[in-house]
Amino acid sequence: MKRTTLFILLFTAFSLLAQDKFKTNSAIINFEASVPFFEEVKAVNKLGTIILEPETSILICTVIIKDFRFKMDLMQEHFNDNYIESKRYPKAVFKGKIEKFDLKDISETEKEYDVKGKLYLHGKNKIISVKALIKKVPEGIQIVSNFPLSVADFNIEIPYVVANKISKTVQTDLSGIMK
Repeated sequence: MKRTTLFILLFTAFSLLAQDKFKTNSAIINFEASVPFFEEVKAVNKLGTIILEPETSILICTVIIKDFRFKMDLMQEHFNDNYIESKRYPKAVFKGKIEKFDLKDISETEKEYDVKGKLYLHGKNKIISVKALIKKVPEGIQIVSNFPLSVADFNIEIPYVVANKISKTVQTDLSGIMK
């Protein structure tokens, strides 16, 4: 009995370490571009994809733009049609490398990593560096990151009429548990 239990525990631990990819299709991406004294500009997408390749330390995040949800339908319509042009640019994709990443170092204690890579958004590519908190959870590997994005870097035009009501810097949050 003890031998069987030990074998199962070792096999489970080994399979977690030997896994070639961790993935989720239910990552949550929030963004906020609100400014004080004006209506909140905030959206959430709960259908993001994150793939982690532990062998190469590659992290890939993909999000379908039209899946962002706003409190107000009109705001969502303007976002998709006028600002981000989701029919023309349906996805945002980040592909980067986690610096000094080793799957053996991942534990239940959160550890901060630097992630550097290329973000494709609104037809433009930009090299960005972000911080990510990574830890082991019962369901897999959890990643959390928050970082600012400048609308000017991605040629997202904000009409003059509402320019003072929308921040030029969008605060972006990402979280997901990869299995």
